[in-house]
Amino acid sequence: MDTIFTFANFRLDAVERLLFSGVSVITLPPKVFDTLLMLVKNAGHVLSKEKMLAEIWDDSFVEENNLAQNISHLRRVLGETDDVKLIETVPKYGYRFVAEVSIDAGSELRTEVFETSHGRIYIHDGSGDEQFQGLSVPAARLPAKKTRGYYILAAGVILAFAFAVTLYYFTSSENAKAQTPQKPRALAILPFRNLRPDAATDFLGSSMADSITSKLGNIHMLVVRPSSAVEKYRNQEIDPRTVANELNVDKLLTGSFLKDGDDLRVTTQLIDVNANGILWNGMIDMKYDKVLAMEDRVAEEIIKGLRLNLSPLETDRLKMDAPQNPLAYESFLRGRYLISSNEHTTAIKLLEESVRLDPNYALAWTYLGKAYSVNGSQYFGGREFHDKAQAAYDKAIALNPQQVETRVLLANFLTENDRVEEAVPILRKALDENPNHPFAHWELSYAYRYAGMLDESITEGENALQIYAHLTGHLFNSYMYAGQYEKFLTSLPMQDNAYTLFYRGLGNYYLKDWTRASVYFDRAYQLDPSALVSQLGHVFRLTMDGHNREAIELLRSIDSKLEQDPVEDGELTYKLAQAYSLLGDNKSALRLLEKSTEQGFFCYPYFTSDPLLDNLRRESQYATLIEQSRQRHEQFKRKFF
Repeated sequence: MDTIFTFANFRLDAVERLLFSGVSVITLPPKVFDTLLMLVKNAGHVLSKEKMLAEIWDDSFVEENNLAQNISHLRRVLGETDDVKLIETVPKYGYRFVAEVSIDAGSELRTEVFETSHGRIYIHDGSGDEQFQGLSVPAARLPAKKTRGYYILAAGVILAFAFAVTLYYFTSSENAKAQTPQKPRALAILPFRNLRPDAATDFLGSSMADSITSKLGNIHMLVVRPSSAVEKYRNQEIDPRTVANELNVDKLLTGSFLKDGDDLRVTTQLIDVNANGILWNGMIDMKYDKVLAMEDRVAEEIIKGLRLNLSPLETDRLKMDAPQNPLAYESFLRGRYLISSNEHTTAIKLLEESVRLDPNYALAWTYLGKAYSVNGSQYFGGREFHDKAQAAYDKAIALNPQQVETRVLLANFLTENDRVEEAVPILRKALDENPNHPFAHWELSYAYRYAGMLDESITEGENALQIYAHLTGHLFNSYMYAGQYEKFLTSLPMQDNAYTLFYRGLGNYYLKDWTRASVYFDRAYQLDPSALVSQLGHVFRLTMDGHNREAIELLRSIDSKLEQDPVEDGELTYKLAQAYSLLGDNKSALRLLEKSTEQGFFCYPYFTSDPLLDNLRRESQYATLIEQSRQRHEQFKRKFF
């Protein structure tokens, strides 16, 4: 089926629901995208307003003004002028798309490529509802006058997109690995509405809501929707029941605030949507630099309003997890957000500053460990950053050995550094204590994938998604390894970052969808050319265009950097082996295939079926290497299953 439409300098992908201008992605709200797609599909023909309203809003009644707003939005996005028109208004009737539209069904790839993938936890958490929403909040956009009060608060808004690892769900004492996760009680904390809108203070709405979300994430009887899921309601008038249905929760915390000089007034309501009643409401007046105390107060009132009986351990956790230094906390928030961006070096500096100011805040050490790890593996940082990451994780565990977030990220680090057999017991214990913790299931899926337990990996990953459908940690590459290529593409989050775009390109590359693969590889390389995955994507892109000599030179450059600053991530090494095999350098491919198993990536079932290794199968050394991976795979299976 034809799904890619080209007009003017735009390309519209109906399946992926993306609008491209060149290689740049243009974000459109869902209904605006639907409006454009309907117009483009019917280019040259007039569409009545009634028909468009019926098709685009088939599930609700809206007025013509909604359609008019969508058309106005599209005119701005498409760059219409008085002289250049793409959408024609037919007075008193409807609209016609007048630009010339061509349909691109894609091309056959000249080379078959079969994807393997490398997992990373990305600290950003996306809801999946928005189409490639850009998520950068650069420090340069902060007000120039950096007062102490501002810094206490400013970076809180960044957590609106942060990794929501601290979800603890309703649990039972049964074996977590053998049961289906139970549905927990659910709460959403909406961004507080600014009663006096001002660019200098608007960020407070998301900042305060996000901090309260993080605090309540430590309670196993409650699941709190992550900040990314509620950000779209910021500064919106909302209908509580509609929002609760959209977020699949039965409790909402809404609030507003008013800043006047150094004074801040916060008003909140805890709503039971099913009972159509208010469980608690309050008005809190404070000085501008006392927001952390206010957030503690609101969290306590929510616990009381929901009549939650905290265990002694949970009570202790709330105290242990509390940051003591506001400036350190601000650096932590900013650094945590930037870890997986092309500003990773800034993330490290901010997190190092955080632990310097507040050396007893365990989560800052945890994410410093993650930042070091990402720099070491994704940005050629090498052994030095691996060792720093290990030391930071050790410090975090020493400060708070019960912190699930720390244990989950530590397990990820162990999996990627030839210690998957150590990671599995950590994750299984975490799930014994918190059977409905989605990220623990997700990381266990990741560990099983390294060991080649693909069926078990898929089961754990799907358990995680059943608990929280918008999970966006490492990608669900087990589908790819098991040959479920369409499922792999469907599972990818809609995010405009180099990491995800690379894999979207690789999935389409395998399916021989030339057009999409080239767009995604180019976009990934444009966004972050220094990232390892972006460079690998560029290798495949060069191969697609027949530039094999350039591709092999770039691949050898990558290989050389990793030799100079070695990492121990076998899955990453395996990717290089695949690329060498694709380009016909069998000697290098076999060297790296052997190294990948030695480094702890022994996904034996995938090795035996991976078409990208076909060039190696006639080599005498290949059978020996595959037998080595089989033996470790079988040892793992006997130990844990």
